Amino acid sequence: MSIEGLSVVVTGAGTGIGRSIAERAARSGAKVTLVGRRATALKEVAASASEAMEAVAVDVTDPDAPDRIVAAALGRFGRLDAIVNNAGLARFGPVGETDVAELTAMFEVNVRAPVALIRAALPHLEAGRGSIVNVTSVGGALSMPGRSYYGATKAALNSMTRSLAREFAPGVRVNAILPGPVDTPLWHGTGMTDDEEQALRDGLLAATPMARFGEGDEIAGWVCNLIDPELSGWVTGALIPVDGGRTA
Repeated sequence: MSIEGLSVVVTGAGTGIGRSIAERAARSGAKVTLVGRRATALKEVAASASEAMEAVAVDVTDPDAPDRIVAAALGRFGRLDAIVNNAGLARFGPVGETDVAELTAMFEVNVRAPVALIRAALPHLEAGRGSIVNVTSVGGALSMPGRSYYGATKAALNSMTRSLAREFAPGVRVNAILPGPVDTPLWHGTGMTDDEEQALRDGLLAATPMARFGEGDEIAGWVCNLIDPELSGWVTGALIPVDGGRTA
């Protein structure tokens, strides 16, 4: 893998898939800027890596977050080669029982925040012919009764990925990884009861041919491959499901 020396920003890096991506990138020699809301979690990730990391404790929806993140990466590493938009928010429930405010909150985190960060980082990515990887969800490609708000935000980011790939070519590559069910702390903030969460998990496992949840590092490997200009230098606009066969 040839991402050694690249400066990579990973949002939602404190836990779950984001932490796996950050740690995998660091093991491969990348210089990683960790972004998340909880400073303590980011410090734990940084302490787990042999390579130096820069931590930026900020809510990605804050108006000044994009500029702070880009400035931190440039200030520490002197360059910015890749953005991984991984931070996400999930709220589940039938439309008739779920306030539209939940859709607004998810759109802010899952769509608007990635766009704002891309805009702030774009001049630097263009200068180095860098790349963007959006971590979305198979929920943006499948029908999801009871999870339509969430799926709609991920579908929006999937669509944007393909459009921006054309818009930024040939200078900046833009791709997305669509994870299937991965066991992460995201499950604990969906607004479901314990029984509802267990029923959903059971249903997802039943619909997944590989008959298990994915692991964070299985997603991280694909993300790092897409950042790698040698492996994926001719790959842009791709929406790649890594989902145990969920979309098969």
